[in-house]
Amino acid sequence: MEFKPLGKRVLVERLEEENKTSSGIIIPDNAKEKPLMGVIKAIGGKVAEECGCLKVGDTVVFGKYKGSEIKLDSQEFIVLEFEDILGIISK
Repeated sequence: MEFKPLGKRVLVERLEEENKTSSGIIIPDNAKEKPLMGVIKAIGGKVAEECGCLKVGDTVVFGKYKGSEIKLDSQEFIVLEFEDILGIISK
């Protein structure tokens, strides 16, 4: 299934956080917060037109309570407004 965001929206797949601390303590799933980083999977037309700064495959950071969660082919994604993206992480 293919999803194309409309307007100034971006489809992002959240990155999973480590379930172990640096000291080796395992964090249970119910104690973890949802990660605030993800990989862009699709970009809306207005984002591509107005700002060439984002592209599919970029790792981005976004606000804690931003976006709408959706499920496509049993995989979870988040649809974010362009303004909700705080920055791009370079590798």
